[in-house]
Order: sequence, then structure tokens, then C-alpha cells
Amino acid sequence: MVDNKKEQERAELHRMIWGIANDLRGSVDGWDFKQYVLGMLFYRYISENLTNYINIGEHEAGNIDFDYAKLADSEAEQARQDLVKT
Repeated sequence: MVDNKKEQERAELHRMIWGIANDLRGSVDGWDFKQYVLGMLFYRYISENLTNYINIGEHEAGNIDFDYAKLADSEAEQARQDLVKT
């Protein structure tokens, strides 16, 4: 009984998310919208992993309070070329 209820709730959630996605994409083709969303998700994944990588390196170097996400754009730009090489 509990598993059936979870499946029903999951199905309802899936329908709601699908409806929201359809509303968001408007007149854009579904495939194009999917490619855009997947690209954005991939970019976010890369950005979060890069941030974690940098933070771990700084923490291991003794800079415990360092948080790459809180750097100003000008400060982050200074390290960009080195990060690309790394």
C-alpha cells in the first residue's frame, strides 16, 4: 500500500514537472529546449566541481576561510588562465 502511494505521488510529481517545463518552453521545440536545459545543467555541474576543486586546494594550503564562489569577478579573472591550464 505504501509503495503504491509513493508511486502515485511520484507520477503526480512527474506530471506537474512536465507541465511546468511545457509552460516554460512556450513555443520552443521540445528537443531544442531539452538541449538548452541539459547544456545549462552541464555548465552548472562543471562550475560547481571547479569551485569545489579550487576550494579544496586552498583549504589544503591552509586558507581555511577561502570560498571561490564569493570572490569578486576581477579576483577570479586573475586566476582564470592558470585554472584553464590546470
